Amino acid sequence: MLRILLATLASFLITPHALTTGAEPAATGLTIKWDGRYLDVHSANIPGDFIRTHYLEAYCRPGSTDRDWSETVIKHTSELIKATPDRKRIEIRDTLVDGVIVDHLILAGEDEVTFELTATNPTDKASEAHWAQPCMRVDRFTGADPANARAVYPPYIKKCFLMVDGKLTRLPTSPWALEARYIPGQVYAPDHVDRDDVNPRPLSDVVPSSGLTGCYSADEKMILAVAWHPFQEIFQGVITCMHNDFRIGGLAPGQTKHIRGKLYVVPADTQALIRRFRADFPESP
Repeated sequence: MLRILLATLASFLITPHALTTGAEPAATGLTIKWDGRYLDVHSANIPGDFIRTHYLEAYCRPGSTDRDWSETVIKHTSELIKATPDRKRIEIRDTLVDGVIVDHLILAGEDEVTFELTATNPTDKASEAHWAQPCMRVDRFTGADPANARAVYPPYIKKCFLMVDGKLTRLPTSPWALEARYIPGQVYAPDHVDRDDVNPRPLSDVVPSSGLTGCYSADEKMILAVAWHPFQEIFQGVITCMHNDFRIGGLAPGQTKHIRGKLYVVPADTQALIRRFRADFPESP
């Protein structure tokens, strides 16, 4: 009888420990979720609760600056390949109508999200896939009202920035372009990009020195930033959004290209962010 009681007591003491040891630890830092259209980044410390990106809004052909948008977009379908239960890793496959395949590996860290893309053209014809648009919504983070997004100078742009001559520069920049096929908005193209191959919104004379762009939180205590290499343009859009649109540059038959990106959610220490960006993207100035 005593032996049975001791065995029962041992089982009672050991079982909770075994259950705890076998359980997966709770995820820390940022987590990610993709619903087939939107990529949401979550954390208890994010102003506005979460960050939403239309991932991806569009793949685009060259010759886009003064052309109907419907003629620029290359249609594609997206497939979720894998999403881990801890919401730290997502794999997506995009298939373009011309046969190009783009595989996305997205990893959530403590205060950043890493994007690793592989674009492959398995066909025997050249692809016009020149650039693509992840559309990062910033209304929640900046505390802005989306109702004002289509103003020439929407209030939220005062929270937004890009890099000019190696320095963080707030919007609105001067001069502010006002004319284009579609208005409003503001497009910033780096030196290496043909001015005929960008978004058909007003094209600024201001030239970004790198692909780092983003915004400050409503209380100016946090920064949300995004960067891609290579990149096609920085674009202040009309739905309370800021883009860094990554560059593909076309794909020859059988060709493969690699593209990298980062999304940062960090304290508002500008110089620390710039140092981190330069360490992550040593190819950038």
